[in-house]
Amino acid sequence: MNLQITSGDITKLEVDAIVNAANSALSGGGGVDGAINRAAGPELVKASRELGPISAGEAVITEGFALPAKYVIHAVGPVWQGGDRAEHDLLARCYKRSLGLANEHGVESIAFPAISCGAYRFPIEQAAKVAIDSVRGFCAEHEVCPARVLLVCFDPKVKGAYERYFEKSSVA
Repeated sequence: MNLQITSGDITKLEVDAIVNAANSALSGGGGVDGAINRAAGPELVKASRELGPISAGEAVITEGFALPAKYVIHAVGPVWQGGDRAEHDLLARCYKRSLGLANEHGVESIAFPAISCGAYRFPIEQAAKVAIDSVRGFCAEHEVCPARVLLVCFDPKVKGAYERYFEKSSVA
């Protein structure tokens, strides 16, 4: 598995699947969720609404419609409430459930946003650790894993946190 930290517009990436940091109603919203829904077109909102609602830590998959990606995996991250309400476990489950759906659909390349790092206020340094450890752990535990996994950070501060943890954890 080739794991990369990158920046840019997740809606323009030519990968098999992108992950949407969705709300539990799967009804579209702001941030990356809004950007993905606008880029994919109204069919995505309709298709995803039919699969909701889902709980934090869960994920579902739809077509990508007008996106370059064949699929959109809608994962609901936890809202940060101080760290004592299983937020770390729920965030890890988002990554693992998304990768499980990717495997079920033959996805070779997948791009994740920084789930829960925006309006859901998950501390960036902790989110970076959860994301990277979850992806590595899933791929170590499964014979099949996407060959290319991108962690796409829209904000430079988020990208810096992800890169720092990636470097630190690669050496350890």
